[in-house]
Amino acid sequence: MKIGVLFDGMSALGKNPDVLILESVEAVENAIEDWGHAHVRIPVNPDGRWVERVRRARFDLVFNLCEGIDGVAAFEPRVISVLELFGVPYSGSSSTATSLCLRKDVVNAVLDRAGLPVPRWTLARKGDDISSVGFPAICKPAAEDASIGIEQRSVVRSGRALVARVEAMQERWDEILIQRYVVGREVNVGIVGDTVMPVAEINFAQMPRGMWKIVSYQSKWITGSEEDLGAKPSCPADLPLTLTRELQGIALAAWRAVEGKGYGRVDFRIDSSGRPWLLEVNPNPDLSPGAGLARMAGVAGMDYNALIRRICEAALAQPVEATAQLWIRSLHLSGMERLLAAAPL
Repeated sequence: MKIGVLFDGMSALGKNPDVLILESVEAVENAIEDWGHAHVRIPVNPDGRWVERVRRARFDLVFNLCEGIDGVAAFEPRVISVLELFGVPYSGSSSTATSLCLRKDVVNAVLDRAGLPVPRWTLARKGDDISSVGFPAICKPAAEDASIGIEQRSVVRSGRALVARVEAMQERWDEILIQRYVVGREVNVGIVGDTVMPVAEINFAQMPRGMWKIVSYQSKWITGSEEDLGAKPSCPADLPLTLTRELQGIALAAWRAVEGKGYGRVDFRIDSSGRPWLLEVNPNPDLSPGAGLARMAGVAGMDYNALIRRICEAALAQPVEATAQLWIRSLHLSGMERLLAAAPL
């Protein structure tokens, strides 16, 4: 079997290369070799030459590690769309599910409609009045991932601070998600195929006093920073069995609501009363050997190579969808299906 490995070439091979991307690519390639199959690297660049390489290669499977082009998350689903157009089996979720989850306001509406617990939220567009959801509140770019735009100043306690923060963020982003900040513990639930992984927790015990206990850009990407040292992942989380099962059940329901496939991660906060609140559904989480999903899989008895093989097997088991099927699913996820059915002819 010949497997193509797609990744963000602009970020990994540019003037300031992101070595973490290349480390993930190499780890996946090693796992494919261990499985006994061939692999071909395909760096994704804006010039589009990678598209013809994929078309000509006739891959049996594409392992998609591309989370954007030159770090721009908006391009992530477009890369998947190319694979769908060519009818190539690929790892991970569809372009529809990925697009949905990149829009925090839209995915919140889908999860809320599914009856799942989402903290109160609103969307602030540039030029519109800014509405409150209560305090404390956290402000995030509505269409970014990887904690981009999230910092200590993102959490606000008053209307004046909210307006100031949103206006400052709108110098870079047009749309800002304002969401009620849930004081409490933060946990993650991984999903591989149809299997829910052990629950992991972000331990904020060492977060410096006076700092908000959040997973910010600093804590996620700036190794050795105060916020990095103050936000340490651990697995399994020390939780009552009933709460663990509740979290796993909600995670699976959220995953199905967005029609996620292959592998993903669902993030939660747990408030002081022990109630879980959904923060995010991530259909393309970090797959490096030291990242959260690999850690959860390890606790479940699945080493890294076995994890990659499981993801490949899940991808190969998926039927290749026609364009018409993708359009129908997009209508269903957006809620437009019901509106069109009710519209007069």
